[in-house]
Amino acid sequence: MTHMTSRPRTPLTVGFDLDMTLIDSRPGIHACYEALSARTGTYIDCDLVITRLGPPLEDELVNWFPADEVATVADVYREMYPTYAIAATPAMPGAREAVAAVQAADGRAVVVTAKWEPNAKLHLKHLRIDADAVVGNLWAEQKAQALREYGASVYVGDHTGDVRGAHTADAYSVAVPTGPCDAMELRAAGADVVLTDLTEFPTWLTDYLDSRPQA
Repeated sequence: MTHMTSRPRTPLTVGFDLDMTLIDSRPGIHACYEALSARTGTYIDCDLVITRLGPPLEDELVNWFPADEVATVADVYREMYPTYAIAATPAMPGAREAVAAVQAADGRAVVVTAKWEPNAKLHLKHLRIDADAVVGNLWAEQKAQALREYGASVYVGDHTGDVRGAHTADAYSVAVPTGPCDAMELRAAGADVVLTDLTEFPTWLTDYLDSRPQA
């Protein structure tokens, strides 16, 4: 009897965005901006801020502070962030299960985010989301640097910038309309698939792996 030996598949690495993909950062960021407003005496529309999460902190601060003060204010915000934002921020539905699904398939789950890396790690530790690696301070196309470094073939995010980052890295773009961009925007940006939320990800991953060509 002849036994057929299948060729090994390429090792699986999946990248995940953080804000509004793995975590619902709106309440924490709202609280931190309120505290920043009180500390600086500068009006900030915190309700507006949390409708456009995704881009780097400095891109938001420039709407409220003079350009020459933004770098200093950003440092203040990041220093305040653990006090106001970590405990207030829940995991998105399905977030832990999505990361666990990658690892159960003998893959690596790598978080690639525009958030300042130390604060991103605090969120994951607090919420017990056990990513294999965390890379911060990268936005949109810049995310491709980390996705390429870790060999990610899939990147999961909620923003059109995440779609661009995935495609720049030649990775499959999985989008969830749980942040500021709706499903239509994500599809128009070129997302390869749009899920309702991360609760659908484990089933999608199984189908993706079954259809993936062998190495």
